[in-house]
Amino acid sequence: MDEIIRAITIYAIPLVLAITLPEAARGFAAHKMGDRTALMLGRLTLNPAKHIDPIGTILVPLLLIALNTGFVIGWPKPIPVNESQFSQPRRDSMLLALARPVSNLLMGILWVIAARLLLGAGELDSYWWKVAIAGFTLNIVLMIFNLLPIPPMDGSRIVAGFLPPRMAMQYQRLEPYGFFILLGLIAFGLLQTILLPLISFVLDLLGRLFLFV
Repeated sequence: MDEIIRAITIYAIPLVLAITLPEAARGFAAHKMGDRTALMLGRLTLNPAKHIDPIGTILVPLLLIALNTGFVIGWPKPIPVNESQFSQPRRDSMLLALARPVSNLLMGILWVIAARLLLGAGELDSYWWKVAIAGFTLNIVLMIFNLLPIPPMDGSRIVAGFLPPRMAMQYQRLEPYGFFILLGLIAFGLLQTILLPLISFVLDLLGRLFLFV
C-alpha cells in the first residue's frame, strides 16, 4: 500500500498536466482556426480543473498505476469543436489533430530538461527528479497513444486527412467502435505489444538528446 501511495504522489501532478493541457492546446488551436466553441464554454484556459474528466483523468490512470500495469493512459473532458467554422475544414481538422500529440511532445521535452537540471544539481533519485521522469514518460506514452490510427484517436484524423474524401468518410465510420477496439487490444495485450517498442525508442532518443549529455 505504501508503494502505491508513493507512486500516486509522484505521478499525480505530471499526470493531470499531461492529460489536461494538451486538451487546452486543442481548444486554443480550434479557436485560432475560427471556432469559438471553447471560448463560449469557458474552456479556453490552461486551468487543468476545467479539463478534468473524473473517470478518464483521475480514476482510470490511478487504477492503472495502483495495479502496476506498467502502462498508463487517460483522457480529459473533451472540448467540443465545430469544424464547420474552419476556413478549410479538411486541412484544419488534420492540423487540429496534431495539437494534442505535439503538446505532449513539447511537455515531455520540458520534463526531461527539468530532470537533466535536477541531475546536474545532484538530485538524482530525489522526489522531484522522479516527478520529472514521470512527466517525461507519461507525455511520451500519451503522445504515441493519441497517434494511434483508430477512430476517434488523433492519429485517425491525421490519416483521414490524407485519404480521398469518400474513403475518409468510410474510415471515420469506425469511430463508434473505436473504444471497443482499444479495449480488445488492451485485453489481449496487443496494445502494449504495439506501443511499448515505439515508446521505448522515443524515450531512449530524447533521453540521449536531453538527459544523458
